[in-house]
Amino acid sequence: MSMSDLVPLRRRSAAGATAPADGAQPQRLAYVETYGCQMNVADTEMVLGLLQGAGYGRTEDPARADLILLNTCAVREKAEEKVYARASMLATHKTRPGVVLGITGCMAEHLKGAIRQQAPYVDVVVGPDGYRRLLEHVDRARGGEAVEDTQLDRFETYEGLDPARVGTGGKAASGGAAADDTGGGVTGHITIQRGCDKFCTFCVVPYTRGRERGTPPREVLRQARAMAEAGYKEVQLLGQTVNSYRHEDVGFGDLLRAVATVDGIERIRFMSPYPLDFSPEVIAAMAETPKVCRHVHLPLQTASDPVLERMRRGYTYADFRGLVAALRAAMPGIAITTDLLVGFCDETEEEFRTVLRAQEELRFDSAFTFTYSERPGTVAARKMPDTVSEAVKHRRLAEVIALQKRISTEIMAGQVGKRERVLVQHASKRSSDEMLARTDGFRAVVVPAGPVVVPGALVDVTITRATPATLFGTLA
Repeated sequence: MSMSDLVPLRRRSAAGATAPADGAQPQRLAYVETYGCQMNVADTEMVLGLLQGAGYGRTEDPARADLILLNTCAVREKAEEKVYARASMLATHKTRPGVVLGITGCMAEHLKGAIRQQAPYVDVVVGPDGYRRLLEHVDRARGGEAVEDTQLDRFETYEGLDPARVGTGGKAASGGAAADDTGGGVTGHITIQRGCDKFCTFCVVPYTRGRERGTPPREVLRQARAMAEAGYKEVQLLGQTVNSYRHEDVGFGDLLRAVATVDGIERIRFMSPYPLDFSPEVIAAMAETPKVCRHVHLPLQTASDPVLERMRRGYTYADFRGLVAALRAAMPGIAITTDLLVGFCDETEEEFRTVLRAQEELRFDSAFTFTYSERPGTVAARKMPDTVSEAVKHRRLAEVIALQKRISTEIMAGQVGKRERVLVQHASKRSSDEMLARTDGFRAVVVPAGPVVVPGALVDVTITRATPATLFGTLA
């Protein structure tokens, strides 16, 4: 899986509900914060849909909420520490009668009952496969029970559950699509695969998300059509190892081609593929389907074959380099981003240096970079001592970041003067007179706002200048 986005993503929502009529029961309100990857964001939207169906309103103010949920990540220890700190703060709202505080998601699955041992004020602990029972658990907690539901289910794909989502133009999306936090009714997510069968030695995901299972194609297409009807222009297909998707005789390449037939969806992205499962059929589907974006986030982790073997990644650096070459041959100009992990167990200086050489050779557009963080329950935590000091890890990380910044700066500078078709997302954070858009290769472009430069519009721009992370353009 990709280890990006390990910062809290607070979902913005309506500030509450209308006042009840005289004598009516006040509407209960829910407040939800989401931490972690885009799959957690999609799960949050699904949970909010369940709550909405049960009559809950939504609020941005935890002081007004009857139900407070933290949907969590377990990939790194710091993510869990943040959740504990935040839960302690939110527990102060339990002085009001009937308020329920819950922790859901991967941290709940990973730590189970240990959460309530450290944070006894948490009422509900629910893992990623327990959301269908969430309403029942909340009612039990409101009755005074402490509830834990962390049973993994290798068949659960949440088929038929619809999220709370308003699309472009205010139309309700009823087909199960979760909107991107930055796209605002332009980009939506569909979880096509849950779980992971890879069992990399450093990774906790197979233990928190369970075994791989694919969402039926009929459900994926139902969601995509609902997104299109609600005004969405781009869909991102999600899975821990998304390109290993299979449901009966349908593979990932088949699914890409099928989603591309949905009228109204102009772009298709996916996150995050696994290098081992990038078959020629998937590459062909990407190259032959214009709606599939020319961007791949392809986690390398390390370029040292001995470290890759210790990580149990299943490929060599030569395999990975060959895959990058195949992608670039099939789709010239494709943007490739990656994950890089330094300081894994027993990593020598020479093994680390292979990462720097790979950056120079492969020239990733950007990279999410991390130091190794031991996660309880993984093979590495059980059998491989964490021998690299924190000082060495952070020195190596600084070198990787500095090199990637130089490469990214050079790549972005090379875009100046080019003409690009971009999908407008939302107003720029810098100014309401500017809009943020994305190229086919997922590069951010700031363009002047105007009558045709509105969220959801596809417009042609000329790139006029660049920073290491952002392009700037004018209408072509």
